[in-house]
Amino acid sequence: MAARTKSAKDRPSYRCTECGWTTAKWLGRCPECQAWGTVEEYGAAPAVRTTAAGRVSAPALPIGQVDGRQAAARSTGVPELDRVLGGGLVPGAVVLLAGEPGVGKSTLLLDVAAKAAGPEHPTLYVTGEESAGQVRLRADRINALHDHLYLAAETNLASVLGHLDEVKPSLLILDSVQTVASPEIDGAPGGMAQVREVAGALIRASKERGMSTLLVGHVTKDGAIAGPRLLEHLVDVVLHFEGDRHARLRLVRGVKNRYGATDEVGCFELHDEGITGLADPSGLFLTRRDEPVPGTCLTVTLEGRRPLVAEVQALTVESQIPSPRRTTSGLETSRVSMMLAVLEQRGRISALGKRDIYSATVGGVKLSEPAADLAVALALASAASDTPLPKNLVAIGEVGLAGEVRRVTGVQRRLAEAHRLGFTHALVPADPGKVPAGMTVTEVANMGDALRVLPRGRRRSGAGSAEGPESAPWGAGEAAARSGRGGARGGGRGTARDEDREPF
Repeated sequence: MAARTKSAKDRPSYRCTECGWTTAKWLGRCPECQAWGTVEEYGAAPAVRTTAAGRVSAPALPIGQVDGRQAAARSTGVPELDRVLGGGLVPGAVVLLAGEPGVGKSTLLLDVAAKAAGPEHPTLYVTGEESAGQVRLRADRINALHDHLYLAAETNLASVLGHLDEVKPSLLILDSVQTVASPEIDGAPGGMAQVREVAGALIRASKERGMSTLLVGHVTKDGAIAGPRLLEHLVDVVLHFEGDRHARLRLVRGVKNRYGATDEVGCFELHDEGITGLADPSGLFLTRRDEPVPGTCLTVTLEGRRPLVAEVQALTVESQIPSPRRTTSGLETSRVSMMLAVLEQRGRISALGKRDIYSATVGGVKLSEPAADLAVALALASAASDTPLPKNLVAIGEVGLAGEVRRVTGVQRRLAEAHRLGFTHALVPADPGKVPAGMTVTEVANMGDALRVLPRGRRRSGAGSAEGPESAPWGAGEAAARSGRGGARGGGRGTARDEDREPF
């Protein structure tokens, strides 16, 4: 028996040099990180142990006697970020902010660090990607200087924990978690084992000290957060920082939030002097004109729970090649192709298949929800006929392959936002609910009803072909608005009918 026990103790153990996973036998591929050839022998197999009951740090209390004031959120000084966080940073909370390189993560967090710092709430900003002098230059540019904002350039986890003992900050910002490594763990910085160890140590320090922590995370080429998936489970809040490198708009979107909703979106504008929050970002997505232009249509999209008015533009030209071009920017190519097929089959606009078609959004906003289908279809039809849509019109609705206009969520919020910005007419699916006072809302059941908003008599030759007068894709007809049916004072809605009056 003694010899058998000794043999069990001397049995070798194997460990993955990439992620630190251990096993009692050798494997060619690590089941944890899926890396090949990284499992190596490193010593005797660990003995199986059990944990005995120990002393508790604090007695368990009825939930009604727990003091909830200790988890009260404190504002970051940036209202748009507070909106996404659910009111601010909770003491002891750990937030992971991920985004593409160059999108503005460091600029935003340096601004947060300066605004959240105070005599009773010192802030520690640790950078592992830049030198302290480089961060100071950015702070001068965006005016993010404060006497109680401390800056350190470290890549060693032990040194970072040492700074916590000296500064005793209320807020720690680490840029980024992939650049810091622990000397006690094998592997290069950014590896799975290192990221797990660094994040675990900082999370423990945050909970013990009641310190809020903001971690910057890298993303892969697919846009996912780099490192082990365990990192997202350990932290309390996961935020994605999105935006086109060539546009001013930046969006902070909540993916996980233990202290608030995950359907909130914060809007920011990136400029030479730094980054500022946008309480009313709809102006970035609109082009104000004195007269309407063919090929443009406005819609109201929902980013989280926030309605944003956006503009869709389309242009059609004669194709010089056998296969016409289909180019999109800010729109899903598949959705635009579907709208072209619906217009050609259900709207009887036959010339679209032989023309180059370009469609885009204004201001760098990306429209992916189906509620923008109706605006995309009307913009394409307006461009094909060289006929502008009526002024101050917004279109909201999902378009099916049968040509029907389907209901979407949040119609009342969308209409209220459009009315606030001065739009007086709207095309919506059936039964939109309460209509804002003074706004004319027209219910459309299918694409044929929607296309009648294009004024007659300005159709360009060759833009479309149809069989007979009743099949004209744009022509006579008004979507008559019957006031009072579910609308507020001065507001009304109606159903499209075949009449010879102008639409609005």
